Amino acid sequence: MVRISGIDLPNEKRLDISLTYLYGIGRANVKGILEKAKLDPARRMKTLTDDEVSKLTKLIEKEAVVEGDLRRAIGESIKRLVEIKSYRGGRHSKRLPLRGQRTRTNARTRRGKRMTVGALKKEDRAKLDTKPTEGKA
Repeated sequence: MVRISGIDLPNEKRLDISLTYLYGIGRANVKGILEKAKLDPARRMKTLTDDEVSKLTKLIEKEAVVEGDLRRAIGESIKRLVEIKSYRGGRHSKRLPLRGQRTRTNARTRRGKRMTVGALKKEDRAKLDTKPTEGKA
């Protein structure tokens, strides 16, 4: 397996697909990187020589911010938004959608599993009713 930026890339896949396994590199970036490296995107990862792999690694490190550096930069950006108490920062801290999406319905990916407020199941209601109340005479 070829290892670039600490990530093992799949050997059996094409170059243009396997490079997208790196966080921060998409199909458009891959196209430019492979053109600069003068490599055919249809080649398989396992057919690369050590020289070609090192050339690819250097190009990726020079051209793009990937993996840990990118994750750190995004985290710092979000932290800054929260610290300055911007609208987007508040939405981040409340784990809500940031860009104007509706939240009355949808937004389940961002908000997580549904949590019912107010309504209780019969079993839960019975448990609450049978608890002794303290301090009432």
